[in-house]
Amino acid sequence: MSSADRPGAEPRTSGVGPWPGGRDAWPDHERYDSELLELGDTRNVVDRYRYWTMDAIVADLDTRRHPFSVAIENWQHDMNIGSIVRTANAFAARTVHVIGRRHWNRRGAMVTDRYQHVLHHDTIQDFARWAAAEGLPIVAVDNLPGAIPITAYDLPERCVLLFGQEGPGLTDEAVAAAGALVAIDQYGSTRSINASAAAAIVMHEWVRRWADPPA
Repeated sequence: MSSADRPGAEPRTSGVGPWPGGRDAWPDHERYDSELLELGDTRNVVDRYRYWTMDAIVADLDTRRHPFSVAIENWQHDMNIGSIVRTANAFAARTVHVIGRRHWNRRGAMVTDRYQHVLHHDTIQDFARWAAAEGLPIVAVDNLPGAIPITAYDLPERCVLLFGQEGPGLTDEAVAAAGALVAIDQYGSTRSINASAAAAIVMHEWVRRWADPPA
């Protein structure tokens, strides 16, 4: 049974087949996984990381993660957290923080949580102490009264973006812990945007302002 067929394995994509030329042509570097070289690599990874071991991918990502982090409250087992982790991985966020319940539905992460540093905090106060120790301003995102439009806000390069629970949004404690409160510009009739969609918008706003084009 290959690693892609084992329970909990990464979802298959079109991927690539076995390394061309057989064993004699295999690259001689510890970053490569012999099983993937032999059987092919159907993981959901960019071509740069084809045939690499998971540890090698994480180590390489650690050399070029961006200086923003993402946090989300999890008091009701939010189904959006997995999608937010996946987006954080796509934009190379430094860390993702889950505040409240320790367990969350990983299905939406599409196994990207294996490549992303995900930390847990029992309370908002615990999370705020971590951010203060790291010298990171907390930027809360919710369409509450007094929120600054994200398009008009001077988003810091080093910061942690805080999102609330799907439905009720940010708790009062979360808003109080933040140094700034911003909202996404909206033009239609709906009052709010899905939490994972909102996180993707704000992360891309950070990338648009601070990140170099991807290699």
